Amino acid sequence: MPTSPTTLTRRAAIGIALATPLAARTALAQSHQHHGAPFQTLQGNRVDALTEQQLGQRVVESPAPKGPPGRWEERARLPLPRSEMAWATAWQDRMHVVGGYGDGRVNRAYHHLYDPKDDRWHEAAPLPRGANHVAVVAEAGRLYALGGFTEQNRTPDANAYVYEIGEDRWRAIAPLPRERGAASAVALGGRIHLIGGASGPTDERASVGWHEAYDIAGDRWERRKPLPAARDHAGAVAWDGRIHVIGGRFNTFEYNTGLHHVYLPGRDTWELRAPLPTPRSGHGLVVLKGRFYAMGGEQRDYVDGRAADRVFGVMESYDPGADTWQSHAPMSTPRHGLGAALLGDWIHVAGGGPIVGGSTQSAIHEAFTLG
Repeated sequence: MPTSPTTLTRRAAIGIALATPLAARTALAQSHQHHGAPFQTLQGNRVDALTEQQLGQRVVESPAPKGPPGRWEERARLPLPRSEMAWATAWQDRMHVVGGYGDGRVNRAYHHLYDPKDDRWHEAAPLPRGANHVAVVAEAGRLYALGGFTEQNRTPDANAYVYEIGEDRWRAIAPLPRERGAASAVALGGRIHLIGGASGPTDERASVGWHEAYDIAGDRWERRKPLPAARDHAGAVAWDGRIHVIGGRFNTFEYNTGLHHVYLPGRDTWELRAPLPTPRSGHGLVVLKGRFYAMGGEQRDYVDGRAADRVFGVMESYDPGADTWQSHAPMSTPRHGLGAALLGDWIHVAGGGPIVGGSTQSAIHEAFTLG
């Protein structure tokens, strides 16, 4: 069968060879290690510390019963402050952080790779186009980057790419059937499930409950049962052949939820589970030793007509066998829109916004262990 023009265009799309060699990009990333202020505004100004008012946004107390506290330790900072990457992913004990806000722009193509063996960041091949809130997940030696926003938390696109980790290159795959950003991506059973998110029109930026699965072998998308409550900025993990989607927001961070749904692929249906004790969005969700750990996030409330902003350092974990939650030591630096991934027995949390909204980015990188 002849190759279609669409397929040919996708294969030729960007990414095959980069002008800057990997070694040179790695050296550039390493030259930035631990240098400069840890925070930067969206206007490009570096900041050494947050103001007292900004620090007042932090929330570290959880209503959940206390579990083993664990501890947080500082790790090598990102080469530059970043946020709104929409999570991170790991493969072979290395963490990948892709896209987001940084250096005064909201549509960065940055791709930083962290290796815990030498506690260093390396620069990998950048995304073929810059975007924020890109859904990412790793599977079978590849990293998938799906959708995203090209403006500040709005104007979604349908771009989809796969990164060949061993070759340090990206190529285009079948685009999303529907444009969206801030969706959740999970690998399960030879497919990449893309769930929820937010779509257009730009002036509305409404949450969606769409659930589509990318068939890796067939390079095609298939519809699945939608998420019962449309939301974006939610956490998602695969466990025991099922997908859990936890927390998130209805359209904006003024309407967060603790809703917890589990997808049963054999029946193509969803069921409710115990809700996240601290409703939030823009948080991380990582599986460690059979428990799901949720950290970070943001919320905006209004008290007497004035905005009351909250950035969460709360760390809560879920036992899928008992359907219960407990709390642990809070993050040392509360953030949202962060990159979180498991490396060994440590949960690594890099970047993110230290105050509500996208006005400030962070280079902070901290790791949590139960030991």
